[in-house]
Amino acid sequence: MQFEVKALKGSEGPTALLLEAGDISDASSQAVAQGYTVISVKPKQAWLAMSIRRKSEFPFISFSQELLALLDAGLALVEALETLAEKEERREIKKILKQIIACLHEGHPLSYSLRQSAANFPPLYIATVRASEKTGALSEALSRFVTYQSQMDGVKRQVVSASIYPILLAGVGGLVTLFMLVYVVPRFSHIYADMGGDLPLLSRLLMQWGKFLSANGGALLSAVLLLLGASVYALGRPAFRQWILHQLWLIPAIGARMHLYQLARFYRSLGMLLRGGMPVVTALQMVSDLLQFSLRGQLSLASASIREGRSISQAMERHELTTPVALRMLRVGERTGRMGEMMERIATFHEEEMARWMERFTKLFEPLLMIFIGLLIGGIVVLMYFPIFELAGSIQ
Repeated sequence: MQFEVKALKGSEGPTALLLEAGDISDASSQAVAQGYTVISVKPKQAWLAMSIRRKSEFPFISFSQELLALLDAGLALVEALETLAEKEERREIKKILKQIIACLHEGHPLSYSLRQSAANFPPLYIATVRASEKTGALSEALSRFVTYQSQMDGVKRQVVSASIYPILLAGVGGLVTLFMLVYVVPRFSHIYADMGGDLPLLSRLLMQWGKFLSANGGALLSAVLLLLGASVYALGRPAFRQWILHQLWLIPAIGARMHLYQLARFYRSLGMLLRGGMPVVTALQMVSDLLQFSLRGQLSLASASIREGRSISQAMERHELTTPVALRMLRVGERTGRMGEMMERIATFHEEEMARWMERFTKLFEPLLMIFIGLLIGGIVVLMYFPIFELAGSIQ
């Protein structure tokens, strides 16, 4: 669920934040972790949030790419933004760009201007820009974030593309099975009505199911539609989605891969911020929202250990935020002083490992799913036609 948070931070004045959280206390703790003093927190209605998101969806990746090209060409920041605003044809995007430019003219830094705009820039994006303002390397920061986002989108595309065929196969198989049970079987039940006890047990059960559907079809259809509506509503509730994720985490094979994916995204984001010059403790606070809620407590303890003087590798190992490969790479990063680069290498290693696992899983799961659907549909057909085979045998 999304929450609107009004907060203060230093001398920046009141700020409106839109945070994804499980409840009001979680939203408040997220804002406090980012250095804000919370004034008020209230939930945002789901339909209103979707409407606002559709109206103000800002293409920050293409914006970053175009801004990077103009900065590399030698234009000043305000001049580059004014160029982007002049060429923009969409009224909502042009308005947001003008808001950013006006905020810059008032003397505010770019990170503050982005946060105050109506574009809902990702906190990680704003943190990357804020880190670059200390080093003066805005072009490098934009380039790094575009690369980061492209890599994250690539991982998501791999997961989605690997899931499409099994979902389609299961959907089509389910529809065919439902059609046979709801439409075909009831008609066969009328044909065999007079055969009664001559039918095999499984065939009789199947025919009784057909008669039941014929007599209670309307009620069953209403119940199915009600169940679908309840499922859609439940999936729209963050608490229910969290419960599903928790159940998936309890499955050893799937939970281990979800944990690995979380760590890969965590290390890639953290590495990007460290390479941009952000202090490690601040960077850890910024990327905490990327972790599963159950892992945020472990990250908080790891941050406390680092503040107490422990090394990053020791803190991560102690609070179970590493893998054997990640731990060794972190130690190498500490020896060489290239911690940001090593964290990105950790993420790349585990993303490639995830991709190989997804490929093996789909190659095994797809034929098993096809066999299951084939046996299910074939079993229904055999049970429907089995009495006809017996009748034909008795006639001979």
